[in-house]
Amino acid sequence: MFKTTAFLSRNVHSQVADRIGLGIVRGDVAPGEALPSEVRICEMLDVSRTVVREAIRMLTGKGLVESRPKSGTRVRPPEDWNHLDPDVLRWQLETADVDSYLVKLFQLRHAIEPAATAMAAIASAPEDRAQLRAAYEGMLAARTNEDFVAADIAFHKTIYIATRNEFFWPIAQLFEITLSRSLTIAATGNHRPRSLVEHRDVVEAIEQGDAAAARRAAELLLDHSAKDLVRIRGVDPFARYPSLNAAKG
Repeated sequence: MFKTTAFLSRNVHSQVADRIGLGIVRGDVAPGEALPSEVRICEMLDVSRTVVREAIRMLTGKGLVESRPKSGTRVRPPEDWNHLDPDVLRWQLETADVDSYLVKLFQLRHAIEPAATAMAAIASAPEDRAQLRAAYEGMLAARTNEDFVAADIAFHKTIYIATRNEFFWPIAQLFEITLSRSLTIAATGNHRPRSLVEHRDVVEAIEQGDAAAARRAAELLLDHSAKDLVRIRGVDPFARYPSLNAAKG
């Protein structure tokens, strides 16, 4: 229980929260089950009760556990977790099946990104459009897959920020953590010239304030990205949802 690699370079209670949180996400303790007692965790991890209590407070804030008198600290159902929390995201990435993770990420983007792109065409500030253009220019200039992926992540983050709707901003932070694996896989394909054209179309539609064109450009980019996933990984994000199947054809 709570096994992991060496502690991260963080304060002690964060390190303890990291070990316990990763164990919960991995399934070492099932939803509804109680964590070991404070004393037992102290013995297992060789830390003080003060440290354990602070770690439990951190995990409570992330929605992973709840403490009640006489029943101890129990794991909450996954639907109650804060899945946009950076630590929760990281633990999920460390434990998730890659293909399952990619499918869920594409489904989220398919549902939200075209609307966010259309909103950005209307609501973006000049500095947002300049940042989006700079990210696109970074993709053009990239000479390595690593540089291309970094610029691509910056591009998609900027779209969500450019909505000027703070409820979209956590999704931008989510993508900073989660898109790297997806885009790194996609970067191994030979579709970069096509992808650059599609990203350029998104930039130009937002710069022109054309919401309808921005939405269409985002939908086309995502449709082709889903097809790339099918081609590279053999995974169709929409196989279970034929009416939403953006990767058909």
